[in-house]
Amino acid sequence: MAPLNRIHLNGLRAVETVARLGSLSAAAAELGVSPSAVSQQINRTERQLGLALFERTPAGLALTDFGDQFTTRLGKGFRELTQAVALADEASRCTLVVSAAPAFASKWLMPRLSRHFTRFPNVLLRIDASVRLVDPGNSEVDIGIRLGNGKWPGLRAELLIEQEIFPVCAPAIAAKLKTVADLANAYAITDERTMIAWESWFRAAGVEPLTLLKGASFTDPMLCLESTIAGHGVMLGWQLLCADALADGRLVAPFGVRAPSGLGYWMVTATEDPESRKVRDFKAWLREEIAATMATFVTPTEPAFA
Repeated sequence: MAPLNRIHLNGLRAVETVARLGSLSAAAAELGVSPSAVSQQINRTERQLGLALFERTPAGLALTDFGDQFTTRLGKGFRELTQAVALADEASRCTLVVSAAPAFASKWLMPRLSRHFTRFPNVLLRIDASVRLVDPGNSEVDIGIRLGNGKWPGLRAELLIEQEIFPVCAPAIAAKLKTVADLANAYAITDERTMIAWESWFRAAGVEPLTLLKGASFTDPMLCLESTIAGHGVMLGWQLLCADALADGRLVAPFGVRAPSGLGYWMVTATEDPESRKVRDFKAWLREEIAATMATFVTPTEPAFA
């Protein structure tokens, strides 16, 4: 590799392009530079090699005998480089980068990914689990799953599911909650960064708000969920966070009211880019999985208010 280190790659590209296309002007057009810039690159390369690659004739540049041998091998090398880059492009085309909040990715998306792998074996999924609001138009992200109102300027947003909220708790605690009034003796598990409030649920339930006992608080909804499953208190949950825990009995929804939160999960993509097949397929798959989740969603018991 030592001899190669003294030769600039741009110069080798200029030499190979002129040899392949037959003129400075044609090479300049392909490389996106001026003919004089291509000529300077060739002169520099010849000085670095210590040998002439082209003869300057009235008809233009003609390869020397050494130049003919040199560019034959050089052309093979650049074809190999082109194929190597094409491999990277192919891998990129087959990789779907999804940005999603950790709670959504961990508690709902991940347990279902094997079905995506089975249906689309040639698509490699990379999950960017982050609360950052990534712009798919200015990043490697192909599609984002965001929680909000769907109003993000410059982005295409399609509603996946409206978020509904309702109290959830472990079965042992649910046994003590005969009426909503019993919540006054329950500990509230609180997400300090939440965008939802108990007042919304009480309003939907048609009862006066009451204050729960102050329980543990966390800065992550997944920790709130685990604390609730462990029997530490009651939390306000929503469909995609709690569906699996409700289905397998780790959680119970003791009251029969689900309140609209004014928020939803949205599929977000760049507006200026045409959607690729892998993005369209992922969107359709997400909708199917949401429908399947809601079809088997454990409906809370009939309301017991007093």
